Amino acid sequence: FRFPRRPGKKDARSKVTLSGLLNFIDGLWSACGEERLIVFTTNHPEKLDPALLRTGRMDKRIEMSYCDAESFKFLARMHLDGEDAEGHELFGVARALLEEVNMVPVDVGEHLTRKSVGDDAGSCLARLVAALQKAKDEEAAKLEAARAEEDGKKGIVVQDKDGN
Repeated sequence: FRFPRRPGKKDARSKVTLSGLLNFIDGLWSACGEERLIVFTTNHPEKLDPALLRTGRMDKRIEMSYCDAESFKFLARMHLDGEDAEGHELFGVARALLEEVNMVPVDVGEHLTRKSVGDDAGSCLARLVAALQKAKDEEAAKLEAARAEEDGKKGIVVQDKDGN
């Protein structure tokens, strides 16, 4: 990671190094008797240096996974203020789509959050279902494009029954 160049300095760049980061973290712990909470996020934990992960620096790991049925049930109850979301016909549709589409809980919660006074469980669930369906369609289009590209590399030509 590099910070942007400072105005007026042509080649002066600041760099964050692993050593500098570790010194900073260790300095925070020793600066005061109070406990500190530092949150690191990454999509690639396997690429982290073991020095960063040692006990005392990284004491707790929490995997933030995609929304599952139980999480969805909890989020619906929380965001829809106890309305009978589970009894709504779109609840089952959303639950089924969540089994096919990867969506993080924060995005599910955003779609379930009321945007206006007139929003109810039905409108919030409809918004979530629309977003899930869109994500499903986009994923299917990506897969189809990848298959077509792979077929093109293999020299396979796909024609419909009319020869088009």
